[in-house]
Amino acid sequence: MAQNLDALRLALQHSPDNAPLLMLFADACLDEGLMEEAEQSFQRVLQNDPANADARLGLARVALLQGKTSQAAVRAEQILSDTPTCAAAYMLLARIHITEGERSKARAMYDKGIALDASLADPGIEKDLRGVKPPEDEAPGRKRGAMTSSGSFIESVSEDSEDEGHPRGGAAFDLGLADFEKPKLNFSAVGGMEALKEEIRMKIIYPLQHAELFKAYDKKVGGGVLLYGPPGVGKTLISKATAGEIKANFIALGLHQILDMWIGNSEKNMHEVFELARQNKPSILFFDEVDALAADRRDLRQSAGRNLINAFLDEMDGAESDNDGVLIIGATNAPWHIDPAFRRPGRFDRTLFVPPPDEAGRASIIEVMAQKKPIGELDPRALAKKTEGFSGADLKAVFDIAVEDVMNEVMRTGKVIPLTTKDLIKAAGRHKATTKAWFESAKNYAMYSNQSGFYDDVLKHLGLLKR
Repeated sequence: MAQNLDALRLALQHSPDNAPLLMLFADACLDEGLMEEAEQSFQRVLQNDPANADARLGLARVALLQGKTSQAAVRAEQILSDTPTCAAAYMLLARIHITEGERSKARAMYDKGIALDASLADPGIEKDLRGVKPPEDEAPGRKRGAMTSSGSFIESVSEDSEDEGHPRGGAAFDLGLADFEKPKLNFSAVGGMEALKEEIRMKIIYPLQHAELFKAYDKKVGGGVLLYGPPGVGKTLISKATAGEIKANFIALGLHQILDMWIGNSEKNMHEVFELARQNKPSILFFDEVDALAADRRDLRQSAGRNLINAFLDEMDGAESDNDGVLIIGATNAPWHIDPAFRRPGRFDRTLFVPPPDEAGRASIIEVMAQKKPIGELDPRALAKKTEGFSGADLKAVFDIAVEDVMNEVMRTGKVIPLTTKDLIKAAGRHKATTKAWFESAKNYAMYSNQSGFYDDVLKHLGLLKR
């Protein structure tokens, strides 16, 4: 496969805009786990052909493989809004819903995909969905729409337009959040991040633990915190651990849980989420990939996407409700895509950079990860020295590679073989840090779009600004 990739790279040097060639190269990169190169190739196809469904679907597949299920779901739904007969998009949505445990929705998507193209039948998906029935169809007669790749909404009307009743019968929105709880996880279970933990204590935990002192100064407890940094560094984990530290309810949701095909319901979903947090305070409302929900309004062409952003801002302001005791945490890999209005006082006015762990942090993470593995001789410091720039997700990949390497022997002998430092260092040599590409992009923003000093922490981490 590596030889095939080299041949395709050589061919692209002579024909860099050849769409079929770019698609072949992108698919080959996906097979080899080269996500960044695959994404770049799909994007190059879309530069010349923005409507190319296969390339758009490719970006959705990349997002899913990177664990960005919300982004993958939105991309697939965008394709279906423009090309309702794209069977592969339905199949991808089925896989996404299975990943999230929503098997009834997955069944509906899978059945639609197979009805359009029976050759896409997948025995693995069918096994996962055995005995599962699709959900009941939603009520007819409503205007329906979906977000396009430009961030606008495309509206369509069903055949039966006489019934103008609420599509969900006036019932509370089912956002899949009924089972939220106070996490048992706390800072002791999070390896490294000591400097970040102290910042969170000062900016989040102490104000909530000593609310009476803040009330003496007429200062409300709560507000918004934005966590930004490379993917895989533990933004979600540290947010959940923060909730555990202060014994607050943790309500986590992604973009797909807010966006709704029914025009106007996305804003209602946003209100329902905030109301749920207000009714169960103290609570932490966690928005993953928040840049998708808080996109710069200048990038949106039509009003529907802008309306959702305005609704988000209104809820954060607590214009009609009391947000005291509700902390909103947003996590993003792309803070430069967030509307500046979200960083005004009272909104995401506290911003924390989440960097990859330093050597001591990596050693701590390695110790935590090793607790649930059969380990023989382990020197966390030695492995940490060999993994400069690795995120927590990268370190997990190192353990996964090491486990895969010993599994052949395990299966042959039927005995558990402990992992050693040598095994893990060997595995680390086969994995490249995924944070490097992020810092290449972040450096440009930090150097040339940093008038307010928003990205100074990135420059400090890169050694380009004195601490």
